[in-house]
Amino acid sequence: MSEAKELPRLQKHYQDVVRASLQKEFGYGNAMMVPKLEKIVINMGVGEAAGDQKKLDAAVAELTLIAGQKPVKTVAKKAIAGFKIREGLPIGCKVTLRSARMYEFLDRLVTIAMPRVRDFRGMPGNKGFDGRGNFAMGLKEQIIFPEIVYDKVDAIRGMDIIFVTSARSDAEAKALLKGFNLPFLN
Repeated sequence: MSEAKELPRLQKHYQDVVRASLQKEFGYGNAMMVPKLEKIVINMGVGEAAGDQKKLDAAVAELTLIAGQKPVKTVAKKAIAGFKIREGLPIGCKVTLRSARMYEFLDRLVTIAMPRVRDFRGMPGNKGFDGRGNFAMGLKEQIIFPEIVYDKVDAIRGMDIIFVTSARSDAEAKALLKGFNLPFLN
């Protein structure tokens, strides 16, 4: 018989601790009403790929290392002559993480990557929420992740990280993300 795979640390933490505290805090009738993290989307825009596709290939390789899953290339929706971008030209990459990979990434983000950001005190708790329980944040450099070898990096690139939750309000989403130890200032 095959052995059962062990749950990621933060998924177990959600099931054992976070779900119960949110149910008590917001007065949910049952455990299925409690908001949960549905997916994490990581997006890396590579505008300079318009002139050199090798830069996009390097970004795809780095995002693959960070996420543990191959990203898809995103293309320009319309032409912008000032930036020398044609419609349909690949200018970025994104990856959507769900279930075990999502929790593993969140664990690495909170425990390893964020403490490596220079002069980081926390994220502003009133910004980044969209009103429907989703949270978006940006990172200025990809080198804060331990998977990236600093000497092999051709350029410092930022990325957007979007946390999609099943929460109905920003307060519920913030309480959920605080349960995963995301460092909010207020």
